Amino acid sequence: MEQFINFSSNVMPLDSANVDTDQIIPKQFLKRIERTGFGEFLFFDWRFNDDGSPNKNFVLNKDEYKGSKILLAQDNFGCGSSREHAPWALRDYGFKVIISTSFADIFYNNSFKNGILPIVVDSNLLSNFFKFSVNDSSYELYIDLVNQKMKDLNNEYSFELDPFRKKCLLEGLDDIALTCLLYTSPSPRDLSTSRMPSSA
Repeated sequence: MEQFINFSSNVMPLDSANVDTDQIIPKQFLKRIERTGFGEFLFFDWRFNDDGSPNKNFVLNKDEYKGSKILLAQDNFGCGSSREHAPWALRDYGFKVIISTSFADIFYNNSFKNGILPIVVDSNLLSNFFKFSVNDSSYELYIDLVNQKMKDLNNEYSFELDPFRKKCLLEGLDDIALTCLLYTSPSPRDLSTSRMPSSA
């Protein structure tokens, strides 16, 4: 897993709540066991019409949001089945951060294991982010994982994060790397762990 490095990106607004893992990556594309190659199938049923042509109204198909590394989503993102292919597809497409008011627990945990930072914010801040990014597709956030800040041209916003998960992202430690560490050094789990932060 790559180390998470601070970055700036425009923000892609996916204005849907309760987005489940079947919508993120439909079941017909789950035959691969590698973590790569799933990006082209991300939100497949929303991105393409029945005849296979691109759905021009879907945000991933809009040129102004191409290359975005930050995805905005409404409440309860990643619900449904526990398939790890969902964060694989999101990361393979290029997303490094997902911002929402809440995430399904299993998806939240799997995101960290695959180099994605899920950030929980309150509903007012999420609403503002949607307003900014919809009105201006060039609206950018700077993600500062070290200091747990999101910054735009006018403001900065703090977010909560478990120290162990933060360490894993910064050092690029996935489950395989953590297993190796167990046999070579004291476990990084000496750092305290906690549940998903509250959106309050």
